[in-house]
Amino acid sequence: MVTAAQPLLPAVAPARRVPAVRHLGPNWYACVMGTAVVGTAGASLPLHVPGWRAVCTSFWTLSLVLLGALLVARSLHWLHHRDQARAHLLDPAAAPFYGCLSMAFLSVGGGAVVVGRDWIGTPAAVALDAVLFTVGTAVGLAAAVAVPYLMAVRHRIGPGQASPVWLLPLVAPMVSAAVGPLLVVHLPPGQPRETLLLACLAMFGMSLLATLVTLPVIFGRLLTGGPLPLALTPTLFLVLGPLGQSTTAVGAFAEVAPGVVPGPYGEGFAVFAVLYGVPVTGFALLWLCLATAHVVRARRAGMGFAMTWWSFTFPVGTCVTGSQALARLTGLAAYDALTVVLYVALVVAWAVAAVRTARGVVSGALLAEPRPGPGAPGPATARTT
Repeated sequence: MVTAAQPLLPAVAPARRVPAVRHLGPNWYACVMGTAVVGTAGASLPLHVPGWRAVCTSFWTLSLVLLGALLVARSLHWLHHRDQARAHLLDPAAAPFYGCLSMAFLSVGGGAVVVGRDWIGTPAAVALDAVLFTVGTAVGLAAAVAVPYLMAVRHRIGPGQASPVWLLPLVAPMVSAAVGPLLVVHLPPGQPRETLLLACLAMFGMSLLATLVTLPVIFGRLLTGGPLPLALTPTLFLVLGPLGQSTTAVGAFAEVAPGVVPGPYGEGFAVFAVLYGVPVTGFALLWLCLATAHVVRARRAGMGFAMTWWSFTFPVGTCVTGSQALARLTGLAAYDALTVVLYVALVVAWAVAAVRTARGVVSGALLAEPRPGPGAPGPATARTT
């Protein structure tokens, strides 16, 4: 019996193996950051509510789960959709979001020491933070160099395309600077502690100076180019990130410096934290009002939900932790009140973004191929529901 030869079936195209993750960009790590900061910022509120710390730990646990899920999904994205992954790197609207990967590691790692230790124990929390801090810092430093390099030599950016998204890879080292002091006290006394503290101070300066160079370009874009596209308007809140995180960082330095660095410098960190943090927080409140006004205008103009709405969470959370640091250093009730007001805004923003994101994932709208309209941002930020 002769059997006709059957043609070989073509190999399944990689793009069809896991279609749900083809358009899953690095901006999704903002969900992890925004969720983690709700837990870590809430743990130090000047309020004593029974069971509240367990609620904060639950938020941290959720952020840990989200981080694991996104790492798996993004690994599948790079494995099966490398063309799309390369397109993200070459897209000036998407590439800066690689800074979110670093900040996701760092925010979950810091949360492990702040609240996660209640459930997993201090040794496990410190070990987890050490791993995530090391990985997150390495990724953040690489992104802080690689993304601006790509923007300069590979991306084609017009004179009116400056965006707050550009701050994302630059602020990642500042998050390392703010989280690192949590590990200082767990290192052997002497040079190990001082080395880590001064390394955090160096990353603070690195991120701060890079932000000071970039922020005028963004502000100039607003004044000369008009409002941002509707879907990008929430990213104005990203400017709060380096402001609040730097205030948080100097507060953390002031707490751990005594006994770690020589006497005059140890006390000097506390002085610097107040002299730096108070005016920077003032500017952050000014920018918060300006960004809110732009968002209200965009909402009235028909701005729909997009993943950029997560910009309302982590940056505001850094302002909460920055205000907490000033409250501890100055003892002023005004900063306690500011902390509570900002935290309420953070929780409301997280709830709205989380519900709308979950709805978009279930419906498939947020995982579908984006269809930007004329003048809309690139594929990483244009998808709306």
